[in-house]
Amino acid sequence: MLVKSIFQHSIKNNMERRFFLKNSGIVTAGSIFLPSLLKAASYLNDNGIKATVNAAAAGKKYAKFWSKCVGAGRANEGLRASWLEQMALAKKHCGFEFVRFHGLFHDDMFVYSESSNGKITYNWQYIDELFDRLLEIGVKPFVEFGFMPKDLSSDDSYLQFWWKAHIGPPKDYNKWATLVAEFTKHCIQRYGLTEVRSWYFEIWNEPNLRGFWLGTKSQYFELYKVSVKAIKAVDSKLRVGGPSTSNFVPDDRFDGEVEDKSKAKTHSVPDLNTLPWRGVWIEDFLKYCTKENLPLDFISCHPYPTDWALDPMTGKGGDGVRKVGATKDDLEWLKRVIAKSNYPNVEVHLTEWSSSPSSRDAAHDSLPVAAYIIKANIDSIGLTDSLSYWTFTDVFEEKGGGNTIWHGGFGMINFQGIVKPSFHAYRMLNALGDEILHNEDGLIVTRHSATKKIVALLYHFPVERKQVPKGGVEDLLKVGTPRTFSLELSKLKQKESFTIETLDVNNGYAYKVWKEMGKPEPPTREQLKQLKVAAWATQKEKLKVGVNGSAKFERTLPPWTCVLIS
Repeated sequence: MLVKSIFQHSIKNNMERRFFLKNSGIVTAGSIFLPSLLKAASYLNDNGIKATVNAAAAGKKYAKFWSKCVGAGRANEGLRASWLEQMALAKKHCGFEFVRFHGLFHDDMFVYSESSNGKITYNWQYIDELFDRLLEIGVKPFVEFGFMPKDLSSDDSYLQFWWKAHIGPPKDYNKWATLVAEFTKHCIQRYGLTEVRSWYFEIWNEPNLRGFWLGTKSQYFELYKVSVKAIKAVDSKLRVGGPSTSNFVPDDRFDGEVEDKSKAKTHSVPDLNTLPWRGVWIEDFLKYCTKENLPLDFISCHPYPTDWALDPMTGKGGDGVRKVGATKDDLEWLKRVIAKSNYPNVEVHLTEWSSSPSSRDAAHDSLPVAAYIIKANIDSIGLTDSLSYWTFTDVFEEKGGGNTIWHGGFGMINFQGIVKPSFHAYRMLNALGDEILHNEDGLIVTRHSATKKIVALLYHFPVERKQVPKGGVEDLLKVGTPRTFSLELSKLKQKESFTIETLDVNNGYAYKVWKEMGKPEPPTREQLKQLKVAAWATQKEKLKVGVNGSAKFERTLPPWTCVLIS
């Protein structure tokens, strides 16, 4: 048995419980939420990990795509102090290079106005304010062109969100193209050509959904054509892409010019994972760009591992949750399709992704989603250039403001600035090195090529959970059995030591502390301070390298636990 001795220590506020393991003269430490580790050991599953890794061996270079881009709600929210503070926090700890948001051309940014006599006025001040502050933080804009200025919209029969986004096609495609070109030229004048060439320009958001585009597929393709030509006319090296379509589907509901909801099949089978899932509009878009000889620098779409189609028989809303490995499957499909196209070398940017596309899903606030984020990203290594988490903040108002501090919001930081387990997941992923020494389900060992520092990440996504985490937090926490992890690192310097950081139900999980407070709504200022401290209170310990140049970590981890060894 790995456990040689167990000591329980009371920690201030009873927020942590620790037990210490002594093995081969090397001290390791861990935390549990079960009453007794010995009792838990009798229920261990049989898929434990045992790995020995040579820290001096040749590593495999790879791209840390999870730190490339992150999402946010709309541009105007980025003018708020709390949004900017949280963006700076996410940049510092999670390393995000880009941020993408809706509403850049929405009327609350005052970009475009047209008088009764046809005179057009452009106003870049609000965009300048946002972009200036982002660049000062060290984050670049992943520019999403949308939505339509009111004075340029051809169809206002439906306005999206409470802030009334105009989603109709332009009444004049030439005026739209001129707006895009003038904006691009302004950015180059203000920030310099070298800087703007490092950005990405994405045409619209989820045009396959009637809630985001009142036109047809062909009208969107025309929008892409005039937009990419306008941008490339300013500078041919600017990076442009699309079609920014929504989550994958297993049927042909989007094969026509507009969505045909009667063709949805996810309600017609007992297990939606048995259906053949594929991207939306991707193949048609690649063929269109080929036919029109259009530039295309990247493909974008949103592979949420869910399906929310209405049941055509009952009319009830769907909430289909796919299997844990759905994201990897979708990216492999996408890579195959791109490889066979006339654009085999385009970049792949998944500009929205999360465990679900609902901003009221309790799982977003939970511990289990952290283990899912880590697993899904590591499983997707080599398949994409970015997988942009939607979103970094709960300063997000598509459905209006959340009326509780934990309302299932997309953000990895809640409205009050309390970091969630999802934040820690991205922080831990960002800490990984750029060379892989070992990778298996539940464990990745990396090395930083510049410093030679070793960083390992262990994550226990229980095999008992077959689907992506969704819904009830308490129910999810009951799923799974403990798993044994044994990692030995050799060829290390004797004087080195490692920090072991544990995220689990008792450490770094503010939701649990809030529950123990009695679920105050709203928390007092003092309670908020305590919750912010609790959110950062992951357990930290030291692991020393032995005289033989090796270090050994042995632990029995409860489900959903994530451990960073650095």
